[in-house]
Amino acid sequence: MKNTFGNVHFWINTKKVFLLLLTIAIIATSGCMEENSSDEQEKITVVVSILPQAEFVEKVGGEHVETIVMIPPGASPATYEPTSSQLKELSKAGIYVKVGSGLPFEKVWLEKIKDLNEDMLLVNSSKGIDLRPMGEKEEHHHSSEGEEHHHSSEEEDHHHSSEGMDPHVWNDPNNAIIMVDNIYKALIEVDPSNKETYTQNRDSYTEELKSLDRQIKETLENKSGDSFMVYHPAWGYFAERYDLNMVPIETEGKEASARQLSEIITFAKQENITVIFVQAQFSTQSAETVAEEIDGKVVKVDPLARNYTDNMYKVSEAFSEGLK
Repeated sequence: MKNTFGNVHFWINTKKVFLLLLTIAIIATSGCMEENSSDEQEKITVVVSILPQAEFVEKVGGEHVETIVMIPPGASPATYEPTSSQLKELSKAGIYVKVGSGLPFEKVWLEKIKDLNEDMLLVNSSKGIDLRPMGEKEEHHHSSEGEEHHHSSEEEDHHHSSEGMDPHVWNDPNNAIIMVDNIYKALIEVDPSNKETYTQNRDSYTEELKSLDRQIKETLENKSGDSFMVYHPAWGYFAERYDLNMVPIETEGKEASARQLSEIITFAKQENITVIFVQAQFSTQSAETVAEEIDGKVVKVDPLARNYTDNMYKVSEAFSEGLK
């Protein structure tokens, strides 16, 4: 009987210990879950207009950011309208990074976007970049001296400086470095506790962009002054940076007239241009017409790819081939 009683007593104590350990394990697990959940909540939702900006934000913000891109792959910044689900997502955003160089999408939608979330920090990523006139190769540039970072209604667009200017600023890696720095400043304003991480990430990515710039220069070093033909004039900053001459078929969103097409074909023959570069966001019909007339070919390059650095290497290789 004594043995039996001892066994029961031992079994009860063991059960108590087991229950105690189980309770501790549950509390610990629940604490971890809460911690993980709070980690997720701490991510800053950053909205951008175009895909290349998403890489800029993610390279600086790393695991601390979640990006939402307004203009999806294949869509044109000239005509895209955001969906209701995209507009709904804006309500949870901490930062909106606009291109800030006169992108048609932003001209139409930015005011409405600001109204949806007045607490969201609105950042001009082109602040400090010299804007070039659309469709012209000019020596004088207008500065995109943007506003300081303000919340919603206090921020104004620089209409006078971006009107009629080329919005495709990101297609020059040197401009991308400025855009990345503007994004970095916004992130440390909203989340100063992670400044050290953001600084390291920005510096590392800046070196990557400088290396990209050097590589493109090497790829195009013997092409100085050469002309390349494009359907949509998205490569003006690129051409200016690497001393090339961009010849667009379409300007300011308008198809070329029969007379203009004839002039373009004549110019292409004179310059021995045999490649016309097009992008997925626009019709290629006019480009194909010109290519047929000059016995050339149409090649796709994407100025709006998300994987910015990889894409720019590919683009420079394509231009190098096409400029032969």
